[in-house]
Amino acid sequence: MQENTGDAANMSSENVQVLMNTLAEKAAEWGMSAVSALIILIIGLFVAGRIKSAIRKVMTRTGKLDAMLIGFISSLVYYAALALVLVMVLGSFGVQTTSLAAVIGAAGLAIGLALQGTLGHVASGVMLLAFRPFKIGDYVEAGGEAGTIKDITIFTTEMATVDNKKIIIPNGKIWDDTITNYSANTDRRLDMVFGISYDDDIGKARDIILQIIKDDERVQDTPAPLVEVNSLGDFSVDFTVRMWLKGSDYFAVKWDMNRKIKEAFDAQGVNIPFPTTIEIQKQG
Repeated sequence: MQENTGDAANMSSENVQVLMNTLAEKAAEWGMSAVSALIILIIGLFVAGRIKSAIRKVMTRTGKLDAMLIGFISSLVYYAALALVLVMVLGSFGVQTTSLAAVIGAAGLAIGLALQGTLGHVASGVMLLAFRPFKIGDYVEAGGEAGTIKDITIFTTEMATVDNKKIIIPNGKIWDDTITNYSANTDRRLDMVFGISYDDDIGKARDIILQIIKDDERVQDTPAPLVEVNSLGDFSVDFTVRMWLKGSDYFAVKWDMNRKIKEAFDAQGVNIPFPTTIEIQKQG
């Protein structure tokens, strides 16, 4: 009886030893796989980034490709490289890539439904690239924001505001919204309104405005500038002033016109009225 008990104890000890050895071997295998996967991931991310930069540089050197197209293609190649890195990482753990492709294919519908918003941004990026409502460097209003287009990727578009804030907008939001491109056309029309007092000479005020416009070489002769009385307000006679100029001169001319017309009105005795409040005192 004691011999049987001793044999059972020995067998139990041997089983434990075998189990421990097996676990140690598996741990070593998984450890090596984890180290290998980490190395592949680090190198893969580095290589993917370098490939993206290299493609961007090569396409830029040709001088024949639009900057927006360059950004989109380089971004597309970058994410494709990341997908390849992911497959290699999984392969380092013993996952068969052929079976992995089958699994991805089977799960494609579920992934598409789960990421339909993200995939929609990709589709919108393709539409933006195909129809070209703007290009790199254009000043636009799109997706509820206004700024200069800096870059477009497969998912997002990057803008810089006039005070140089970075804005990143999903492509789907831009494509689904109204796009106003202020840089698309070379010329722009500047519309302004100036009011004078009812006591002032309309003809004199009109001549002052026209002379200031004529003296500014940035204002185009064709179409001819327009200065006409547009409305009789509660406190002023309002002129509508319209002139055509280069889009790049728009804000500079606008600011100069405001200053010059105000100074000319002051110098020649033309008053710019402002709302007044009449107080009525009750007789007690």
